[in-house]
Amino acid sequence: MLTRRHALASVAAAIALPRLARAHVAPPRSEIRESLAKRFADEGTAGTFVAYKTDEYLIIASDAERSGKAVLPASTYKVPHSLIALETGVVADPDKDIFKWDGVMRAFPGWNRDHTLRSAIAASAVPVYQQIARRIGEQRMQKYVNLLDYGNRNIGGGIDRFWLTGDLRIDPVQQIDFLDRLRRGVLPVSKRSQDLTRDIVPVEKAGDATIHFKTGLIGVDDRTEAGKVHPGLGWLVGWADKGGAQTVFALNIDIREPRHSAARMSLAKLLLADVGAI
Repeated sequence: MLTRRHALASVAAAIALPRLARAHVAPPRSEIRESLAKRFADEGTAGTFVAYKTDEYLIIASDAERSGKAVLPASTYKVPHSLIALETGVVADPDKDIFKWDGVMRAFPGWNRDHTLRSAIAASAVPVYQQIARRIGEQRMQKYVNLLDYGNRNIGGGIDRFWLTGDLRIDPVQQIDFLDRLRRGVLPVSKRSQDLTRDIVPVEKAGDATIHFKTGLIGVDDRTEAGKVHPGLGWLVGWADKGGAQTVFALNIDIREPRHSAARMSLAKLLLADVGAI
């Protein structure tokens, strides 16, 4: 049986990821649109963009190389991390369970206060998720990373750092695969945990479309000091809804200047518009 995951894996194989090829599965349509890469060049940097138009079983990539390169997920891992926290009961209620600020002043003002899970994912508060990771523990974390088939499944490098500076790696197509399964509610965990995770993921309006998204910056963790933030790469992943049609996407970009971090959402909107998603 050709499942949606098999179809996505086959498309990945056709575009950029031969290691994911499945025997005897004919890939659906796939396209590389090099014109999409111009959006990054116009910003004075480089990056990659992959979009999966779910109704059409169509994946569109800006390139055939970087779209298959696995890197640290950084704070995009907060999506599966939230799901695991809810599924294990480490967080019972994303709006009522409080994570107390430890009093340490950090570079990002939004981190320097108490948080719920909902506010923590919105602020991308690394210290809160490090608390959560320690409560989940290595054994349960590994169990669920395996169960979710997330990236390379490697949580080496410290239970509270593996997604920041450790051994976990994920590529854009794998990001889309995970988010598509969450979007459809077919991950091998409870419906409640999936519903709540989808509900707390930040949203951005784009005309009559809604973008559900999570950002990530490689090179930023709880030890970052004010004025010393030099991330090398930024993520923006999620899915866009417009008139009942949904497009799952992943973007990453080289952060050569501070403005490149700020440009992630505006770039994503341009690229999503280019592929007819918003």
